[in-house]
Amino acid sequence: MSTALITGGSRGIGRAICVCLAKEGYDIAFCYRKEEKEAEETLRLIRETGAGGTAIRCDVSDERQVKEMFSSVYGLEVLVNNAGISSYGLIQDMPLSEWERLFSVNVTGAFLCTRAAVAKMRGRGGCIVNVASMWGETGASCEAAYSASKAALIGFTKAAAKELAPSGIRVNAVSPGMIETQMNARFSEEEIAEFVQGIPLGRQGTPEEAAEAVRFLVQSRYVTGEILRVNGGTVV
Repeated sequence: MSTALITGGSRGIGRAICVCLAKEGYDIAFCYRKEEKEAEETLRLIRETGAGGTAIRCDVSDERQVKEMFSSVYGLEVLVNNAGISSYGLIQDMPLSEWERLFSVNVTGAFLCTRAAVAKMRGRGGCIVNVASMWGETGASCEAAYSASKAALIGFTKAAAKELAPSGIRVNAVSPGMIETQMNARFSEEEIAEFVQGIPLGRQGTPEEAAEAVRFLVQSRYVTGEILRVNGGTVV
């Protein structure tokens, strides 16, 4: 049985990806940092599909923890670098430590996991999907660190796609817009309503819709280096 490993799989888009790929016949391994109850719920949903599920506690920014996680995963065919954190505030008020933490998770974490995955996929092929953001394409006021980290992830996706294609490893990214997740819980209903007014499709996306985009990239054997937008037409 082939395995898909999803980072940050305990909730939101990550959980939806776990369930979506489980329905496609993959055994699922996913990692989480501290959300144990949420991880248990993801495991339950995975197993309801009939697929095997494994939850691993791992901070993707920690090289040692990443190595340990990959040592316990067998038959790896798909890696989804979904783990990510955000920050909201003015540039002049942001501590260096906060900037560095965003990059350590959103960019370094994807690098560490990709590097570990390549060692397992080389010679047999595989697929890597990174979860970026439309803010990595356009930039967002008061989200400079998040935007910059996702822009870096998009650049990493394109470079890795070119480098790893001869090894039979495809690398793509999805670029979600406003998705109904806990990451956006800091915004008021009024702020969300105002943002939705600028979305041509007139609503937020769902985690399941983002997961379907990941599934498409996993199954599309002649697509690599693609940044697939899932934003309701906000960025075209």
